[in-house]
Amino acid sequence: MNSVDEKFMKEAIKQAGKAYALNETPIGCVIVYEGRIIGRGYNRRNTDKNTLAHAEITAIRKASRKMGDWRLEGCTLYVTLEPCPMCAGAIVQSRMDRVVVGCMNPKAGCAGSVLNVLQTEGFNHQTELTTGVCGGECSSMMKSFFRELREAKKKKKNL
Repeated sequence: MNSVDEKFMKEAIKQAGKAYALNETPIGCVIVYEGRIIGRGYNRRNTDKNTLAHAEITAIRKASRKMGDWRLEGCTLYVTLEPCPMCAGAIVQSRMDRVVVGCMNPKAGCAGSVLNVLQTEGFNHQTELTTGVCGGECSSMMKSFFRELREAKKKKKNL
C-alpha cells in the first residue's frame, strides 16, 4: 500500500468521524490535486434531510469551486466506503482521474461490488481505481456505527 494513499485515506476517515458524531452513516471523502486537499465532505443525509448530501457529492462541489471548473482532471478522490450509483456517476461526470476506496459496499457499491460504473467502457470517461486502502479501519467504523444503531433501536423498543 502506498503511503500517500494511506495519508489521504486517514483524512477521509477524519471526515467520516464528523458524520459519526452527527449520528450519520460514517462516510468521509477528500479530493486531492497536486498533493493538496481541495475538497472535503462527509455524509449528512439525515442532518440536511437531503438525498444528495453524500460525502463524495459535497467534496466534488467544494473541489469544483476551488478549481473553478466542473472538470476535476488530475484529481484523486479518497472515500471510506465504495461509492453508490449516484456518487459513482458524479465521479465519472467530473472526469476524476483516480478513486481510492477504503472498504467495499456489497449491497450498493458501484466501484466493483454490484456494478463498476467507474470503469464502464461505454462511457466517455473511466477512472483508475484502487480499493482496500485502510480497509480494516474503514470497515470497523461502519460496523461499530451499525452495531450501536441496532443496540439503540433495541433499547428504544424495550422501553
